[in-house]
Amino acid sequence: RYNPENLATLERYVETQAKENAYDLEANLAVLKLYQFNPAFFQTGVTAQILLKALTNLPHTDFTLCKCMIDQAHVLGPGGGRFLGFSRGGTSAPPFFFPKFSLDLPKMQQEERPIRQILYLGELLETCHFQSFWQALDENMELLEGITGFEDSVRK
Repeated sequence: RYNPENLATLERYVETQAKENAYDLEANLAVLKLYQFNPAFFQTGVTAQILLKALTNLPHTDFTLCKCMIDQAHVLGPGGGRFLGFSRGGTSAPPFFFPKFSLDLPKMQQEERPIRQILYLGELLETCHFQSFWQALDENMELLEGITGFEDSVRK
């Protein structure tokens, strides 16, 4: 199951899930676990697809499970953005995300930007900021390339 020789097959399966609007949590968790064991094989695109597929299964805990299996270096990056929660005494404002993005970011941080964007979308959904979620998604539609039926799945 956690043999790195199986990783290419599992990554292709993640892509098949995205194209065919299917979902297999166990296979996706196996990919993330293999990335933990073999950080040199980490693929941002595959991880992004796994996170997006997990978002479609909310309110189940799949997204949290997947999120916890990703190395923090890929989430924040060196000096990367960070999430700030509700520190203003119970207001209903959405959480703030301060992404430290610019065009001259190192290649590694540019590649991992989708993961941070998806985690932000997940936080919006998990905290029931639906209008903000749809607005943020609309501004980042490139994240959904290759993901069939994402919007309909999230609405269910």
